[in-house]
Amino acid sequence: MFLDERLEKILEILKKEKKVKVNELSEEFSVSEVIIRKDLKRLELEGKLKRTHGGAILLKELVHTITLEDRIINRTKQKEMIAKKIVENIKEGEGVFFDVSSINYIAAEYLSNSEKSLNLFTNMPSIAALFNKNSRIKLTIIGGDYHKEIGGIIGSEAINNIIKYNVDKAFIGCAGIDLDTGKVMNFESNDGNTKKAIMNISTQKFLITELRKFETEGSFNFSNLADFTAIFSEKRRADYPSTMRKKFQELDVEIG
Repeated sequence: MFLDERLEKILEILKKEKKVKVNELSEEFSVSEVIIRKDLKRLELEGKLKRTHGGAILLKELVHTITLEDRIINRTKQKEMIAKKIVENIKEGEGVFFDVSSINYIAAEYLSNSEKSLNLFTNMPSIAALFNKNSRIKLTIIGGDYHKEIGGIIGSEAINNIIKYNVDKAFIGCAGIDLDTGKVMNFESNDGNTKKAIMNISTQKFLITELRKFETEGSFNFSNLADFTAIFSEKRRADYPSTMRKKFQELDVEIG
């Protein structure tokens, strides 16, 4: 097979599978892994993919800005499962912070219909109406500049408000995670710095994410997996790949 044919086949596999691995492509085309890495590097330089540790992903799989409203509309079964885990984890009387996240919005819906009493803080104004008929939950909306696309209050003024408080638990969303380096990413620096501030005022920090986020990337690194108490996804602990469980154990991160 000629080089151009092989490159075209690699792209075909990528479009179908969303990701490829060097060792699998090496077997598929009966060439060395060194050659496959050179192929992937060439395709990356052409702007057709993004190389990852051991393989590559489609460039279009990189995270881009999607409005909070659109993310809430895309109400997947996975998001519902994670939202229920969040509510189950919240205890009576706790102080809790919900970062801007469609998963946290869904969790807020469940929480508004619960019998729990607690102090809820958030920089996501859209959840306020959910608690109009719930007198058990004291809601504090962080002030500052509202970012329409993100759907939350972020930036320096929001941070100045956030640091006035202390909470027991914070639930933080993200855009992508690099399992090899532990980097936790989003796509906007003001949003990322606001997430950092929320984490700094919380005793326990929970990363809430669909497992697919381990195959996407953001442009701003706001934290590391090691900074979190636990990670909540749609999977049970036993259903995680062994490589992930090993990595979390190394970083002393629990699986919620």
